[in-house]
Amino acid sequence: MITKNKEILMNYLDELYEDARCELNYQKDYELLIAVVLSAQCTDKRVNQVTKELFQKYTLEEISQLDLKEIEQIIRPVGTFTRKSIYIKEIANALLKDWNGTVPNNRSYLEKLPGVGHKTCNLVLSNLYDVPAFAVDTHVSRVSKRLKLVKETDNVTIIEKKLTKLFPKEKWSRLHHQMVLFGRYKCKSIKPECETCQLKEYCHYNKKR
Repeated sequence: MITKNKEILMNYLDELYEDARCELNYQKDYELLIAVVLSAQCTDKRVNQVTKELFQKYTLEEISQLDLKEIEQIIRPVGTFTRKSIYIKEIANALLKDWNGTVPNNRSYLEKLPGVGHKTCNLVLSNLYDVPAFAVDTHVSRVSKRLKLVKETDNVTIIEKKLTKLFPKEKWSRLHHQMVLFGRYKCKSIKPECETCQLKEYCHYNKKR
């Protein structure tokens, strides 16, 4: 089982994605937070198209003062844009009011912001402050289940607990990015590239095929 040979997994991911990083584009800390909120049920590619326009046009202060319809018009391609536009405006106002427009290294505060859940907080703190975290998205979940790192019935909370117990703390953030890329480009939901994968002997999905 791959759980008994986790070095094989880590070495292979290092080989594939040596420079793994978040694929959301951002230049300022609040831009990452907003981008991650927008990425819920949406691809990073589409989010990057939307945020390019949003952040070029408006500062955080201007976003906080925008009419919701203006925000909706820009972020419409990401889906659930009505709800997300409210999140963005409220986040902008909160950060300006409480932290002078910066994103704090404060999990309890961030998780109280609208649209910011545990996974979003993990990703933001990991990228901005190098906080060890293992954000579990659909890609991480799929890869973990196919490699039997976790059970098919495990939810994201259980998956995170199991992965953080299995791998060294200093590897969590890097492995998160690597597993996201692996799931996005190789261990895809539809038509995964099993034949060229060095982990196929450990893969429950490949064996079922």
